[in-house]
Amino acid sequence: MSAATLPQDSPKPAEPPATGDAGVVRKLLPYLWEYRGRVFLALAFLVTAKFANLAVPLVMKAIVDGLSGPKAVLAVPVLLLAAYGALRLSSTLFNELRDVVFVKVAQRAMRRVALEVFEHMHSLSLRFHLERQTGGLTRDIERGTRGISTLLNFMVFSVLPTFFEIALVTGFLIVRFDVWFGVITVGALVLYIAATFLISERRIHHRRAMNESDSKANTRAIDSLINYETVKYFGNESFEARRYDENLSRYEAAVVTSETSLGLLNTVQAGIIALTVSLLMWRASDGIVNGALTLGDLVMVNALLIQLYIPLNFLGVLYREIKQSLTDMERMFRLLSVNREIEDKPGAPALAVSGAAIRFEAVDFSYDGKRPILAGVDFEVPAGRTVAVVGTSGSGKSTLGRLLFRFYDVQKGRVAIDGQDIRDVTQLSLRRAIGIVPQDTVLFNDTIYYNIAYGRPGATREEVVHAARVAHILDFIESLPDRWETTVGERGLKLSGGEKQRVSIARTLLKDPPILIFDEATSALDSGTEKAIQAELSEISRDRTTLMIAHRLSTIVDADQILVMEGGSIVERGAFRELMARDGRFAQMWRLQQQEESEAGGTGPAASEAS
Repeated sequence: MSAATLPQDSPKPAEPPATGDAGVVRKLLPYLWEYRGRVFLALAFLVTAKFANLAVPLVMKAIVDGLSGPKAVLAVPVLLLAAYGALRLSSTLFNELRDVVFVKVAQRAMRRVALEVFEHMHSLSLRFHLERQTGGLTRDIERGTRGISTLLNFMVFSVLPTFFEIALVTGFLIVRFDVWFGVITVGALVLYIAATFLISERRIHHRRAMNESDSKANTRAIDSLINYETVKYFGNESFEARRYDENLSRYEAAVVTSETSLGLLNTVQAGIIALTVSLLMWRASDGIVNGALTLGDLVMVNALLIQLYIPLNFLGVLYREIKQSLTDMERMFRLLSVNREIEDKPGAPALAVSGAAIRFEAVDFSYDGKRPILAGVDFEVPAGRTVAVVGTSGSGKSTLGRLLFRFYDVQKGRVAIDGQDIRDVTQLSLRRAIGIVPQDTVLFNDTIYYNIAYGRPGATREEVVHAARVAHILDFIESLPDRWETTVGERGLKLSGGEKQRVSIARTLLKDPPILIFDEATSALDSGTEKAIQAELSEISRDRTTLMIAHRLSTIVDADQILVMEGGSIVERGAFRELMARDGRFAQMWRLQQQEESEAGGTGPAASEAS
C-alpha cells in the first residue's frame, strides 16, 4: 500500500445549550443578521403598510364629512375616493412586498439550523444513537425547524406591527380628540393583554402535554412499523395498536382541555373589546351632540378601533404559538448541546497511512464503566496481513472493530495505526482508511446502485459494476426487472440476508480502504456462495491489513494469526495448525463446530452467533 494522507474534516465542537426564551432568541439572531439588509427592508415595508393602514380611516372621515355637508349635492369627492382606494392597495401591496423580501430570511434560517442539527447528530457517539428514540427525535427536529418560521413570522409580522399600530392609533386619538380617548384605549389594551397572557400562560402546559404525547405516539408508531416482521411473528398487532392508542388518548385529552381554555380566552377578549368600543363610541357620539366632532369623526374612530382589535383578537393565539415555538426550538437547540463523547483534539492531523499496521496495546474497555468488556488485550496486525479473532458470544470480538473505528475510546492502553494513536488523528481520516462488512447489514431505502455506490459516491459506473461483480451479485442485479434501479426497501428488507450481505461487500470493496474488517462477513450466505466469496475476499485482502471477526471457524483457517478470546482477554494465539496441534480452547471449538455440522447433515456450517 502506497503512502497516503487522508483529508481532514473534523466537526465543530458542540456549543453551549440555548436555555430559556432569551437564550433561544440569541441563538437565532446570527442567522438573521446574515441577511440584515433583507430584514431592514422588510421592516421598512411593514412600517409603510401600517402608515397606509392608519391613513385609511382619515380619508374615510374626509369622505363622510364631504358627503354629509352642503357640498355633497354639488360634487362627489372623486380624489378622496381615489386616495382611499390607493391607500387600501398600498397597505396590501407593502405587506406582500414584506413577505416576499423576508421569506428567504426565514427559510434560510430554517435550512441552516436543520443542517447544523443534522450534522451534529452524525457527530455524536454510537452510544447516543443506541439510546435514542428515532421517532421522538425526528419530531423534535421537525417542530423546532418549523418553530423558527412561526416565531419569525409572528414576531416580525404580527406582534411588532400590532404594538406599533397601537402606539400610532393611541397617539393620534390623544392628539386629535382628548386624553380620555387615549386613557380608555390604553386601559383596555392593558386589561386585554394581561388577561390574554394570564390565560395563555396557563394553557401552555396543555400544549406541552400534547407535544409529549404526540412524540411518544410517533416513536411508538415508527418503532412498530420498522419491526413489522417481529410484530407479525408474534401476532401482536392488537397489542401494538393498544400501546399506540394509549398515547393518542393522552393527546386527545390534552387537546380537549386546551380547546376548552381557548374558548374561555376568546370570550374574555370579546368582552373587553365590546366594552372598549362601546365607551369610545359613546365619547365620540357625545362629541357629535355637543358639536365638537363630526359624523366623519365617529366613522374614523370606529374604523381605527376595528383595525386595532382585529390583530389583537389573535394575540392569545400569537402568544401561545410564539411561546410554543420558543419551547420547540429550545428542545431542538438542546440537541446541539449534547456532548460529543468522541472528540477530535484541537489541531489533530489526518491519519497518514503508510502500511496500515494495527496495534492494540494493553487495552482495557467497558461500555458502562461497570462490566469490563476487554482486559489487557494486546496484539498486532502487521501491514498487509490477516488476523482473525474468534470466541464465544460476548467475548468482546466485535468490540475490537468498534474501538478501531473509534466509536468509543479505550479506558486504558491505546489503539494505533502505523504507530499513530487513533485518538490523536481526525475521526474522518481514520474512518476513511477502514472498510467493514458487518454481520447485520442495513441498507438505505433506495436503489441497489445507490447502496453500492455509497461506498465511494464519486465512483464511476464501471467501478460500481466491477465491485458488484467481485462480490458475486452482478448476475442477480442484472436478472431483476428494474436492474440497478431496484429499490431495496426500508433497511433493505426487500432483499434476502445473503443478497444484503453481498451488497455490503460490494460497497466496502468500492471504498477501497487500506484496512478491512470482516465481522461475520459471510454469515448470511449459503455454503456455495460463501466459498466463492470467501475466495474473493481472501484475494482482495491479500495486500491489505485485515481483521476478521468470526464465529464460523472454517472461514479463518488461512489467517496469518488467530486470536482466541474469552471473557474479554486473549487466551490463545497462533496459526491454525499451531492451535490445532496445541489442542487447547481453539481445538475444542473446532471439534464442536464440526460435530454440529455433522449432526445437521452436512448441509451447511453452524449458525452464526453475535458477539
